[in-house]
Amino acid sequence: MYKRSKSIYYSLVFIIAFIALAIVVGNHPINNFDISISKFVQQFHHPKLDQVMVWISAFGNVSIAFVSMIITATLFFIFKYKREAILVIAISFTGLITFSLKRLFNRPRPTDEYVTIIESYKNNSFPSGHTLSYVVFFGFIIFLMRQLKNIPGYLRNTITCFACFMFIFGPISRIYLGAHWCTDILGGVLIGLVYLNVLIFYYKRT
Repeated sequence: MYKRSKSIYYSLVFIIAFIALAIVVGNHPINNFDISISKFVQQFHHPKLDQVMVWISAFGNVSIAFVSMIITATLFFIFKYKREAILVIAISFTGLITFSLKRLFNRPRPTDEYVTIIESYKNNSFPSGHTLSYVVFFGFIIFLMRQLKNIPGYLRNTITCFACFMFIFGPISRIYLGAHWCTDILGGVLIGLVYLNVLIFYYKRT
């Protein structure tokens, strides 16, 4: 009961924080905070780093993210981790959440008036769907690698390191590429943590 209450509490905190952020973004879609963060991140611009960031960001594209989930779920299923496979597939519903929230808030993407656009997108900006996907998918993988002690340690550590790298630098890549504002990223993180918290809750209770 205590763990259930704690899980609900964290989810409510994340949801309230997201609502507060959404109100701020709705009233100030272009603001000095976002512009200053983008300029700070983009000061490290370099052609080779551009390529790295594009590669990192590609994992959040709908097609690649979906294929990654399918492959991961299939591997879990093959090695008899059926519960893990089902919950990994459940991550695909983040796409519907992203689509709905973007339509609801209808925030424009950053423009070249304020930032350097290295990779452009046509759909709305808030919250960042890539970030939501990174937080849920790689966050859940990190969690699972701590739970599945039957998997060899070297393999769990390798997967965890890669997942941590993507969890951190995936969202940063979106600002670097000029695809999102920092507040878009924060929105994606908050909703992602809500969904991740739900996945972990159901994993522990089954």
